[in-house]
Amino acid sequence: MHERLEAIISGRVQMVMYRDFAQRKARRLKLIGTVENLSNGTVRVIAEGPRGVLEEYITRLEGGPLLARVEKVIPTWRSVVGGYEGFTIIY
Repeated sequence: MHERLEAIISGRVQMVMYRDFAQRKARRLKLIGTVENLSNGTVRVIAEGPRGVLEEYITRLEGGPLLARVEKVIPTWRSVVGGYEGFTIIY
């Protein structure tokens, strides 16, 4: 069964290639959705896929890329909305 993950990632996650990292990991896991920087310095990820794969994705988001310093990943679980054709970065 597919679910929707909405996660807010805080710490040093902007200007360190975090969105690119999140996109590459999501595509490897065959997830669909988006990642974007928010004006408050956090990053928001929306991803849809099987619950187990999304949980693995959260673990990867907690690590982040080399230059990032992830302080917290706050996941929220929702019902699948759909409408995504891949995993994209919102600029």
